Amino acid sequence: MIGYQMVGTNKFKESAAFYDALLGELGAKRMMEDDGKFIAWAVQPGQPAFSICRPHDGKDATIGNGGMTAFMAPDTATVDKMYAKAIELGATCEGPAGPRGTGGFYAGYFRDPDGNKCNFFSMSAPTD
Repeated sequence: MIGYQMVGTNKFKESAAFYDALLGELGAKRMMEDDGKFIAWAVQPGQPAFSICRPHDGKDATIGNGGMTAFMAPDTATVDKMYAKAIELGATCEGPAGPRGTGGFYAGYFRDPDGNKCNFFSMSAPTD
């Protein structure tokens, strides 16, 4: 259903390096880019993608209030690893990796170098 998620950036090179390193851990590679205007990453062609862009109107990118990109992980160990990698790459903590709510939901929340909120999550946490 979702084809791709895009967030704006004011720090294009820094953001590109951040997501190259972070999403590369999941096997994602750049699948499309346009001369410093946008980059899209995916694990496989035809699968949902994540992208960064410079806003088309030439104004500064701003973060959405309530918007978030959630990256699916296969298990809680991968959530822990990816959350730690994001922080290592300069992301800021928005909630450390751990169980949330019910149904086995497990997530670690962070903000990327531009302040966009993201998380890595899995539905594989042990339930009572």
